[in-house]
Amino acid sequence: MGKKVKKEVEPPPKDVFDPLLIESKTAATVVLMLNSPEKEVLAKACDALYKFASKGDENKVTLLGLGAVEHLYKLISHEDPIVRRNAIMVFGIMASNHDVKKLLRELDVTNSLISQLAPEEDVVIHEFATLCLAHMAVEYTTKVQIFEQGGLEPLIRLLGSPDPDVKKNSVECIYLLVQDFQSRAAVRALNVIPPLLELLRSEYPVIQLLALKTLEVISKDGETRIILGENKGLDCVLKILENNEFSDLHVEALAVLGNCLEDVHTLQLIQQTGGLKKLLSFVGVSTVPDIQKNAAKAITKAAYDSENRNILNAEEVEKCLINLLEIDNDGVKVAASQAISAMCENLASKRVFGLQGIPQLVQLLSSDNEEVKEAAVTALANLTAGSPSNASAVAEAEGIEPLVNTLNAQRDGAIANAATVLTNLSMQEPFRVNIQSCGIMSALAEPLHSTNTQVQSKAAFAVAAFGCDADARAELRNAGGLRPLVELLHSKNEEVRRNVCWAVTVCASDELTAVELCRLGALDILEEINLSTGRKNNFSEAALEKLLDNNLSQKYSRMGYLSSSNIITDGFYDCGQIKPGVKFLSLEELSMQELTDHRAIIFINAKPQEEILIENCYRKFPNRVQMLKYNVKYVFRVFLSLPNCSNLPLSILVIILYIVFCVRKGKAKKEEEKMKEVTEIMSKVQDEINLEKTHWLPPPDFILLDYINDATKTILPLTTTREQVVALAQFVADKMGGPIERDKLHDFSWELHISEIEFELKCNVVPIGKVKKGTFYHRALLFKVIADRIGIGCSLVRGEYNRAWNEVKLVDESPQGIAGLLLPPQEYIVDLMFEPGFLMKQGSAEADWYKRI
Repeated sequence: MGKKVKKEVEPPPKDVFDPLLIESKTAATVVLMLNSPEKEVLAKACDALYKFASKGDENKVTLLGLGAVEHLYKLISHEDPIVRRNAIMVFGIMASNHDVKKLLRELDVTNSLISQLAPEEDVVIHEFATLCLAHMAVEYTTKVQIFEQGGLEPLIRLLGSPDPDVKKNSVECIYLLVQDFQSRAAVRALNVIPPLLELLRSEYPVIQLLALKTLEVISKDGETRIILGENKGLDCVLKILENNEFSDLHVEALAVLGNCLEDVHTLQLIQQTGGLKKLLSFVGVSTVPDIQKNAAKAITKAAYDSENRNILNAEEVEKCLINLLEIDNDGVKVAASQAISAMCENLASKRVFGLQGIPQLVQLLSSDNEEVKEAAVTALANLTAGSPSNASAVAEAEGIEPLVNTLNAQRDGAIANAATVLTNLSMQEPFRVNIQSCGIMSALAEPLHSTNTQVQSKAAFAVAAFGCDADARAELRNAGGLRPLVELLHSKNEEVRRNVCWAVTVCASDELTAVELCRLGALDILEEINLSTGRKNNFSEAALEKLLDNNLSQKYSRMGYLSSSNIITDGFYDCGQIKPGVKFLSLEELSMQELTDHRAIIFINAKPQEEILIENCYRKFPNRVQMLKYNVKYVFRVFLSLPNCSNLPLSILVIILYIVFCVRKGKAKKEEEKMKEVTEIMSKVQDEINLEKTHWLPPPDFILLDYINDATKTILPLTTTREQVVALAQFVADKMGGPIERDKLHDFSWELHISEIEFELKCNVVPIGKVKKGTFYHRALLFKVIADRIGIGCSLVRGEYNRAWNEVKLVDESPQGIAGLLLPPQEYIVDLMFEPGFLMKQGSAEADWYKRI
């Protein structure tokens, strides 16, 4: 072999084979020499390959391509110790290459390598066998092989080797293996703690570091922590922290200590020996961010246990964490905020943080780092939970605006917790008003579109918290927040569904929002939810009821029933019983339909004319009508005296009103200045007149208004409810065609009369005041409308075949001879058709006949 080298290259030193000077064909020749039967040739070939592979990764790839690995695999079990040693050396050095490792796994070399870890083997064999195993143990499949083939026991034994390289390779391999939970349990049983603690005394920092890293992984297990304590491992770790010469090990030492602090017994032991105070003091004076961060993480782990929190609070850990919030390092701020979140489960700690830590956390909400922002707002969410004083502290620290801004953060956790903090603050009226002024509902519209269930849940709950205000509900409507809210009713997450139902319940408190929610399909979804035993809940039932109670037109159409608490207001309309699956149309949509022979839609609109004009003007021209804020009713009365005033466009109305108003107020302006101002107003509103003509408004029903005024004057003063009911029944019957003889009901041509009104109006929508010949359902509706206005409690029930009736509750007189006896109220059906004012007791034969006639 030496002669061949001399022919092709300059002669190297006698005992050195320089691989870099060998051409590829010579390297191939050396690989072929691995088939030699001579021990000396094999040993020298392996030695040459070792030196060649040591020069760089490119040479390792060359040898791999020449098939060296397969030949070497046969030699690692060779009977000659020198051949075996040299072959394993090559394996150890080549295993750092990814492709080599892949082939070694395919060859299943781990079992052969483990067999070389026997005590009687040469130290060099131990060194390179453990090196090869350490390189390979980075792959999960190899970890499993080493574990299953019993590699842990010899590796742990080699931690006591006199050779530092063997120790280093062994502990590194163990560190990689214990990433898997099976190996963690196995090393505990093999008593790995004592040799690992011994390695902490090594003079080589890399060995100490690997030992600490291994301890940090295995100390996540509670039983291992007990063994660590029994072997005085905590003392070893604390000594490292106390020694400034070991500053490069402090981060890992803190990580081990952080795991140990999870146990109450361990924490108590550290506290009793003064170790906890030393730890906090150490963190306080340290300027190394990683140390500060790991210390905060250690406190976080410990604070998950209530007894641990008490111990930490006794050592005033809060001061340490508040100081860490001031450190100019994002990682430290995040860790400190997370520790505060955990510690504030302790009420005493929560009070301390409320007094001192909240301003710093509020400042962090403006950080450019999204993780910092999330950690800070999470801490604030925990601090303000059930703590009005901490909520006040957040507001006093000017945290409301940055919290609202955080609803647009990039991290879901930040958004969810910002919504939580704002909800916590909303429990106090002044803060809720302040938050609403910052546009909370507009800001919540986007989180409602989130795909994260936590964000969805917290955002919906925030909507419920702020939706009690009418302006907030209007803001949510205008921001498009109702649509995603309704869509979230489909959520499969129970908490999301529950909070959304609660939000719908709150938002449905006014008719405008309730109608919009119904238009978006909330009613159909809630009905579907309430039919499911698994999905319905008290909130879904309440939401459905609230939606219908604030959308009485739809409630009556769907349910066929309005209770005495369902007060009919202007804008109500009866379009008959709607079929399942059919869209419920608005009054405006119904008014735009072509005239048909279908049942007329009866609507209620008894607003006084001046109120309608004022309302429309304010709605159409809110800025311009501000000039009429004084004596506005007077101005309208003046206007109403003008002929054909109701036919004028609102734009012209505003101008006329302004002129009248100026005259009324006697402004000290020159006439030309007044006219100039009027001209300016006219030029601004001219382009709105055409648009206004196209906007549909329900016509006022002045006849109904007169009915209500008459009933207020004549019926309301009656002394008993029974008298009022009877009088109102007679009043309604008189306005709707009078009493009808029972055997002549079929001659009462009310259908023709209604058709004539529809033809006159050229519309299917008919104001109830226009109806002069009304049947059961017309009369029952009118009775309910007037009764609601004058304070008579009654319900409205729809029957079949155009039937409808009113139910009232009346207290009967005391039986003769028993004065002062209080009887329970009885329910009666009011006859409005045949004997108006006749009261039929509910359940009686005559009442049943009236319902189904």
